[in-house]
Amino acid sequence: MRIPTLIIGIVCLFAALFDAFQTIILPRRATGRFRLTRIFYIVTWRPWVFFTRRIHDPRKRESAFSYYGPMSLIFLLALWACAMVFGFALIYFALGSPFTDPLDSASFRSDLYVSGTTLFTLGLGDVTPHAGWVRGVVILESATGLGLLAVVMGYFPVLYGAFSRREVSISLLDARAGSPPTAAELMRRHSYEGGDAALAQLLLEWERWSAELLESHISYPLLCYFRSQHNNQSWISALTAVLDTSALLIAGVQGHEARQAQLTFAMARHAMVDLAQIFSLGPIINAPDRLPADRYDHLYDLLCQSGIKVCRDGHSVERLRDMRALYEGYAAALSDYLCMPLPPWIAEKPHKDNWLVVAKLRAQTELANPTSGNAAAGGSAGGTIAALVDDHHDF
Repeated sequence: MRIPTLIIGIVCLFAALFDAFQTIILPRRATGRFRLTRIFYIVTWRPWVFFTRRIHDPRKRESAFSYYGPMSLIFLLALWACAMVFGFALIYFALGSPFTDPLDSASFRSDLYVSGTTLFTLGLGDVTPHAGWVRGVVILESATGLGLLAVVMGYFPVLYGAFSRREVSISLLDARAGSPPTAAELMRRHSYEGGDAALAQLLLEWERWSAELLESHISYPLLCYFRSQHNNQSWISALTAVLDTSALLIAGVQGHEARQAQLTFAMARHAMVDLAQIFSLGPIINAPDRLPADRYDHLYDLLCQSGIKVCRDGHSVERLRDMRALYEGYAAALSDYLCMPLPPWIAEKPHKDNWLVVAKLRAQTELANPTSGNAAAGGSAGGTIAALVDDHHDF
């Protein structure tokens, strides 16, 4: 018996099974610096980013990034299977390759062949064990393969269910905050009468969304690599926009929704910081300023024009800067690592927006008079409806 080989085989088998258990079954953050999953993503993500960033077409580049999440899941499962096949093969080899191979004398190649066919439950039977106790090991490996298959079959629905729940709220934010979402647009679109209550309700929903994001992405960190269906949307930009809005409400806007803003900010920041720590990312201290002084003045003017009561006591800028310091460094670190851009505070480039088109049509309806309004509205609505069909999203 080859004792070192046996130990190595058991270690390989245990490492694969324990890593699969932590990644799939354990409903909390996995620990350990030398886990297979952690090593796999360290080894594969950086090269993927290196080559993908050299694609000049933005749509093709974003598509290439979107392939990584699902493909990494498939290759990760293949890595676990290969580690288990190799581990059992080393155990068979350490036990003296106790098989009868009609094509060749028993060797490590035969051990690998038996391990592979057994783990994947092929049951060909062309290579047979010539010791009774070895049959027990073969049965154990076959049961392990069936267990892995059952776990994987239950793994995919959980992952894609969590991904779908995440993306529904991000899509709903499109009509409320623009695309990409910005704090200025979110505040402006809730400046109507009764908008305070609607904004408070929205922040309440995003408090729960942040908690669900934290729970699901801590348990399944590979969901962080799954990207949204539209190029100008991402979970990082949505979370950052909600944090921006909450910080603005707390530091410089008068209104009763500030209480809910505090709760949403606390939960959203908690999610941002913990998800950064999953990838061992510290905050970026010298990140580019997303809201310099001149942009803040522009933001203040936009809010005032929308009828929002802004607190302008001379210290609002400092308060907002202190709020931003609590999360922007972590947001920048996640953005740089996952190659998902952060949203601006104010939309920089005008573009076609479904909400704006519908709002324009509604304004035409309100201004129309009973006699000539229908014709006038109908004449001008054709172009806007065509613009509505031509969605601004990039697929």
